[in-house]
Amino acid sequence: MISYLGFPLLWPDGEVFGTICVLDSEENRYGKLYEELILRFKELAEAHLASLHRNLSERKNLEDILNNLTEGIIAHDKERHILFFNRAAEGITGYTREEVLGRDCHQVFGEPFCGGRCSFQGGAPDSLDHLYYPLNINSRDGETRRLEMSVTGMKDNDGNFAGVIASFRDISDLVGLKIELGDLKGFAGIIGRNSEMLQIYRQIRDLGTNDYPVCITGETGTGKELVANAIHNESRRGGGPFVPVNCAALPEGIIESELFGHVKGAFTGAVRDKKGRFELANGGTLFMDEVTDLSRVVQAKLLRVLQERRFEPVGSEKTSTVDVRLICATNRDLKREMERGNFREDLYYRINVVPIHLPPLRKRKNDIPLLLDHFLQKAREEGQETLGFSEDTLGIMKDYSWPGNVRELQSAIRFALVKGRGRLITPAYLPIEMKTWKDTRSPRGPSRKLDMESVRAALTKSGGNKAKAARLLGVGRATLYRFFSDFPDPS
Repeated sequence: MISYLGFPLLWPDGEVFGTICVLDSEENRYGKLYEELILRFKELAEAHLASLHRNLSERKNLEDILNNLTEGIIAHDKERHILFFNRAAEGITGYTREEVLGRDCHQVFGEPFCGGRCSFQGGAPDSLDHLYYPLNINSRDGETRRLEMSVTGMKDNDGNFAGVIASFRDISDLVGLKIELGDLKGFAGIIGRNSEMLQIYRQIRDLGTNDYPVCITGETGTGKELVANAIHNESRRGGGPFVPVNCAALPEGIIESELFGHVKGAFTGAVRDKKGRFELANGGTLFMDEVTDLSRVVQAKLLRVLQERRFEPVGSEKTSTVDVRLICATNRDLKREMERGNFREDLYYRINVVPIHLPPLRKRKNDIPLLLDHFLQKAREEGQETLGFSEDTLGIMKDYSWPGNVRELQSAIRFALVKGRGRLITPAYLPIEMKTWKDTRSPRGPSRKLDMESVRAALTKSGGNKAKAARLLGVGRATLYRFFSDFPDPS
């Protein structure tokens, strides 16, 4: 080395952090222009390194902020490689950053972390709208945690979709505490805080950790499909399909095709292949309402699907495999149907693993104000003006027996809103059967005397159901049972 030309590299505060120099084997080759050129390069290098330093500092500050949030944060690229995982995410999931960073999200957690709603199950999407939903995850120690998750797409400098960032918080203890304290107006879209409803909420939460078949019973209009949907949404299948089918609404000749599908030419009118409800529900939940209406032949095929998770579409020899959770419902006494021979005993025990009974609205009248508020709010959101209900109207609605349950209540509210035209809803705007019910029903209590003939007539009309007979007679069940203790059972 004969020649050396060098300049110090400085941070904005003047501190030296390096040098830039040129070495040459010949002496005195550097003129003024050459020195200015090197000096300009030095200035550019200092500016670039200062910018890089700022970016690193800003990134470090951002990471510190994200690591001090109570919400978990996870981000991954289009290939599902995890880019960021904050401390709260470690605490909620039980996994450390060292274990997850750079790895495929699905491989780390053994399944899509976002549950069935994961947008990357079939490859990377072209874009992603903002999503917000609850889901259950299994932490590393096997504990099921209930999360609320918000997912947003990320873009690169050119505006192209580059991955996702998700924030989530653990609400397991919060939801459980509210249920235990009765501090809930509703749960998963179901309105009510009656003690029986709180117990149903507990069951729905417990069912989110498994895929056991569920059988929901209750009178028409009590919300059986709503509960089935809640069970689906609260489970790991929440992002998958929820496929309802009303067995009573399907003619006997097509119900097998509707459930299991058919191939072209399987029967007259089968002009193309058609997927059945089981195949449509693959990866999700099939809700079979009025399951007691199924014929014994279809019951046998349903039993096989539950046992083997396999079936053949009508007219096909090819076996299809499905992964479906089955939720059934009926407004009849399923056990009695089984004892009468109308329902297969083996299928009864297959679908009735977890029974849930929904109480009629007349047995949870303290929930009526909550339901009224809920339906009025929905009406306002749909642009319907209303001043609410008068005290007299509320009194009638609380006293009414609601044979059609919540469905009848919703229908009555809609009727009153149409009649009221935005005014305060008085008894005059209620359906006729509600306005006349109080005048036509039999007197209750001590003033009502029972006789053998009227009791027999009520029992006949109610099909032997004593609770229904008591309502027809206008007395409480206790009054009717006292009558039975004094006289031979007239049934």
